[in-house]
Amino acid sequence: MLAVTILGNNSAIPAHGRHPTAQVITTADDLLLFDCGEGTQIQIINYKIRRNRINHIFISHLHGDHYFGLIGLINSFALLGRLQPLHVYAPAPLKNIIDLQLAAADTKLPFEFTFHALEQDGIVLETKYYTVECFSTQHRIECRGFLVREKRNARKVIAHKAFEYGIPTSYFHHLQKGEDYRKEDGTIIQNNEVTGENTLSRSYAFTADTIYDERIAEIVKQVNLLYHETTYPHAFEDKAKERFHSTTKQAAAIALNAQVDRLLIGHFSAKFEELDSFEEEAREIFKNTDLAGEGVTYLV
Repeated sequence: MLAVTILGNNSAIPAHGRHPTAQVITTADDLLLFDCGEGTQIQIINYKIRRNRINHIFISHLHGDHYFGLIGLINSFALLGRLQPLHVYAPAPLKNIIDLQLAAADTKLPFEFTFHALEQDGIVLETKYYTVECFSTQHRIECRGFLVREKRNARKVIAHKAFEYGIPTSYFHHLQKGEDYRKEDGTIIQNNEVTGENTLSRSYAFTADTIYDERIAEIVKQVNLLYHETTYPHAFEDKAKERFHSTTKQAAAIALNAQVDRLLIGHFSAKFEELDSFEEEAREIFKNTDLAGEGVTYLV
């Protein structure tokens, strides 16, 4: 399973009932948290997210609306008696900030805490079920987006057929890799007799904050779901460029050029209370666009 739950879809200032950036990604293994703006743990409670399943937190950059909620969440984990390890992936300077905050409060974490400095692009986490890679975006300060890809075996075992040929379950993982089965009498059972094509692996890309950058289209090419920031409507293109952000039509252009299946837009400026025009403008270029609604879970 791969799904995305939006906890916050606003930019720098909380307004109009909207919160700073935070998203929970549900995998077959655990939950990932992308960014942790102010109020994130309240949103986790509001939307009944199982916080004890959040084992990996990714912070895109060190503007406050993307990480000011982190120390509160870490402290709550400690107060609730969390024991399982917690991993945070973020720009290197955040480590000193966290250490200072914990030291100032004389907080001793009851769980293993590991900080992973994001110093170069590439895969930063790999599990049995998925990988997470980071990629650089163009913002006012160092910033990275994240790309989650499911892992899938090449083939799917048709169990009843495999059993008919006397293939033990212990060999199924070889079948999933496309291997044939040799019986004790030397008979070869062709792989395609007992397997079928597996469903394609799914992918999700989170661009974080970025000026319009055509290189991103190549990085996120053909992902199933793309989240791209749209801080401003199209009429504010100059302001977006000045502040290293993107507009509705720019985000849609990236989605179109990347040939993604679906686009989510968010990181809306607090200047705008009504968001219908954001969606309308993006859909003029890329029809399969939706607003990233807080509390909504999007299946990938």
